[in-house]
Amino acid sequence: MDTNKFSTAEIAAVYKAIRERRDMRHFVSAPLEEGQLERFVQAAHMAPSVGLMQPWRFIRITDMSLRTALQQHVEQERIATAAALGERSSEFMRLKVEGILTCAEVLVVGLIENREKYIFGRRTMPEMDLASASCAIQNMWLAARAEGIGLGWVSLFEPNKLRELCGMPDDSQPIAILCLGHVGDFYPAPMLEIEEWDKRKALGDVLRENTWAAE
Repeated sequence: MDTNKFSTAEIAAVYKAIRERRDMRHFVSAPLEEGQLERFVQAAHMAPSVGLMQPWRFIRITDMSLRTALQQHVEQERIATAAALGERSSEFMRLKVEGILTCAEVLVVGLIENREKYIFGRRTMPEMDLASASCAIQNMWLAARAEGIGLGWVSLFEPNKLRELCGMPDDSQPIAILCLGHVGDFYPAPMLEIEEWDKRKALGDVLRENTWAAE
């Protein structure tokens, strides 16, 4: 018997959270329970990071005027994205891409300033700080889903503008606007699959053995 193994119920719960995690856009206006946000941030902060640099920083947006400014900027970027999509422009504009004004909490996530001094694991791949912060966001996503709370990752923004709005250091890097909150229901499948924007690839399309080329 493998003594490192979780119980059958615990294993099932982990896989259920992974399987039923969704990028949520539709929220119910109700506050989180006391302590929930702190638990979610703690879960994020438990993520692995290259060289233990812990490159993530979270800004909780409690000023409604700032939240509104963030939403307006995202809307501008949504329109610009639609224009860049050409023939799929109108299809894209029908999609809901954020819930900034209706969710319970908004967090802006950024990479720390002075990142060039962190060399361990980044000498040839400096982008590993972004990979580390993405692991932190995924931790938060799974913790929120386990507690029945939705999370949506918004990436439609211009980094310099978001840096300016949130008073971030010049050499920091904003990577996400996170919307957290109660939802009526979790989507039965990823929203972009439901809307037929694209569909999940078969495992055989993404798994290779020994070389990149498919057998």
